[in-house]
Amino acid sequence: MYPASPSSTTSFRVDDAPLLRFHKRLVLFSAGGPFLDGYVLSIIGIAMVHLTPQWDLNSAQQGLLAASASIGIFLGAFLGGGLTDRFGRRALYTVDLVGVIVFSVAQFWVDDFGWLFLLRILIGMMIGADYPIATSLLTEFTPKKYRGPFIGVLTVMWFVGAAFAYLVGDVLTRVGDQGWRWLLASAAVPAVLTVITRIGTPESPRWLAGKGRIDEANEVVAKVFGPHAVIEIESGRRAGGVGALWNSGYLRRIVFVTAFWTAAIVPLFAVYAFGPKILAELGLDGRMANMGSALITVLLLVGCVVAMAAINRLGRRTLLIQSFAWSGATLLLLGLFPESPVSVILCLFATYAVFTGGAQVLQLVYPNELFPTEIRGSAVGLASSLSRVGGALGTYMVPMALDRWGVGPTMLGAAAISLAGLAVSVAFAPETRGKSLADTARI
Repeated sequence: MYPASPSSTTSFRVDDAPLLRFHKRLVLFSAGGPFLDGYVLSIIGIAMVHLTPQWDLNSAQQGLLAASASIGIFLGAFLGGGLTDRFGRRALYTVDLVGVIVFSVAQFWVDDFGWLFLLRILIGMMIGADYPIATSLLTEFTPKKYRGPFIGVLTVMWFVGAAFAYLVGDVLTRVGDQGWRWLLASAAVPAVLTVITRIGTPESPRWLAGKGRIDEANEVVAKVFGPHAVIEIESGRRAGGVGALWNSGYLRRIVFVTAFWTAAIVPLFAVYAFGPKILAELGLDGRMANMGSALITVLLLVGCVVAMAAINRLGRRTLLIQSFAWSGATLLLLGLFPESPVSVILCLFATYAVFTGGAQVLQLVYPNELFPTEIRGSAVGLASSLSRVGGALGTYMVPMALDRWGVGPTMLGAAAISLAGLAVSVAFAPETRGKSLADTARI
């Protein structure tokens, strides 16, 4: 432990600190990245409804555009994780989202599939880099009692961004044939607001202490928590960087996090990128398909809020297993009975939306809890990157699967992936509820 003040007489650990206004601001500011992720991924599905006939896009091109941001996140999360472990959380906390602003605005003038594809990869890279940066910073400041729910807020904001995208899309696509340009460029607005709010955020004291900068770490702790706070540093300092993950005994955890994260996002991303098209195949057309997607998004948000509230009561392991079991079962029913009445289809999608919340919330909670400070950013970045490989492939294949096999087999494939996530969770999911970061990172 490193004391915040040599004269402390009634010290307490940062992990046991009370909830402060600082924490509430930090979780809100950190949530800007996930909000943009949900917004950017969802907005392309609406834009392509209008862009596809104008540019005569084939199924492969539609799949590439839908998967482009995920490809970028794969690259950005990997790079961002290594950089934030090396240079700190604060240094990159605002810089990454400046790129989102520039590349989002550039989409307004694009007139070529290749350029749009490239810009969306670059946007994805910037958003991907933000995941290990923002989540590591939030994790390392937040007391253990609030850590799970607060990190869960970031996932909730992903769905808020997605729902907001459908609402904005419904308005901007009425502007005219070129409304999709305004739609794609609109991501710059929340990015600007997020950058402004993040200015002045302090560096993580855990990262500073891990680098041997004890005096600076103590100054931050005293300023944020008061003179009696102390930091519990994980024992056994490790070299940072992605390479350390392979020889530090944490490979099993990387495999677990990557596997369940992939199983959770592949069906979800398919629903988001091609929600209107999937619902149209199931009997809803035009604006009803867009509104149906928006409704499902709201219910996904509800499911994440419920999971966030239950994460400390049920525990991480139970929540993950139950989430995969029930969401996988509803996808299975959608695949077996694709000709059901519209009301039944919507009810099944709604059920999936609510029950998948647990798996979605834990995507950021588990990797931030299971790895020590020295490699936390690299671990989160690597797991995020590897999971997006599956997400990008799944999203790319959805339009071709719908064209070749139809919606029933496509939903059966999604169900199989969810049930594979269930098997992985039963076999490997640990319980980290109520433990300090030093305890959860200990092998």
